[in-house]
Amino acid sequence: MTLIDGKAIAEQIRKEIAKEAAGMIDAGKPAPHLAAVLVGEDPASQTYVAAKEKACREVGFTSSVYRHPADISEKQLLEVVGFLNHDPEVDGFIVQLPLPKHINENRIIEHILPSKDVDGFHPVNLGRMMLGLPAFLPATPYGILQLIERSGIETEGKHCVVLGRSHIVGTPISIMLSRKSKPGNCTVTLCHSYTRDMAQIASQADILIVAMGKQEFVTAEMVKKDAVVIDVGVHRIPSTETKSGFRLVGDVKFDDVSKKASYITPVPGGVGPMTIVSLLMNTLKAAGKEIY
Repeated sequence: MTLIDGKAIAEQIRKEIAKEAAGMIDAGKPAPHLAAVLVGEDPASQTYVAAKEKACREVGFTSSVYRHPADISEKQLLEVVGFLNHDPEVDGFIVQLPLPKHINENRIIEHILPSKDVDGFHPVNLGRMMLGLPAFLPATPYGILQLIERSGIETEGKHCVVLGRSHIVGTPISIMLSRKSKPGNCTVTLCHSYTRDMAQIASQADILIVAMGKQEFVTAEMVKKDAVVIDVGVHRIPSTETKSGFRLVGDVKFDDVSKKASYITPVPGGVGPMTIVSLLMNTLKAAGKEIY
């Protein structure tokens, strides 16, 4: 079994990004600028945005955060998005999700200029991705592709099973791996809450990507020997063995499944570190006007 070290791969990509950013600055161009819009006081969102700020500093990017109270109106938030759309100093930006319930997330996302949509959620970017055209790819699936490619895992002709069909992870990665590309050229089965015999389907996978949002859902019985297992889930559970009083586990029962897998991502330290670095890769592309 080979552990796919997301921390090490993310660090290598950060070094590559920092080198490109430095080259842009040396050539007299401004540093790539990533902005984030944060609504409310959700602790997880605040932690995530802070991590993005730190990552930007590490690679020489400019970073801005626009903080707004949870009771901001949808109209006001659309005005913030419009301002960032037209700010020539901002290369790309994200609106941190989830948003308060009184705000229509789809309406906000659709208002972002596709050329600045570094989260890759705009319908134009998703459509271009589906057609195999240059696009900003959703960060977590983009990170999964990098893990697969940089670990030397062959995908051509393989049967990939994806558990979970969210528009953030499951559906995009199923499309990416089915495209005529590298990594890609997989035969993909996408499973969800209405799938019958999910365990039996999962056990046929050469590559199993798990994004169900269910703690330790996948057991060893659901995994074929020597399968590649990518665990996207993150769950905090109580633990008497850590100073914090909790530990993180994924959607995969790691201790059992790792004995059967040829490659597997840990939680933490697998897919997680790749999400932010993928956002940086998209921002670098935005700064270089590579997509549009």
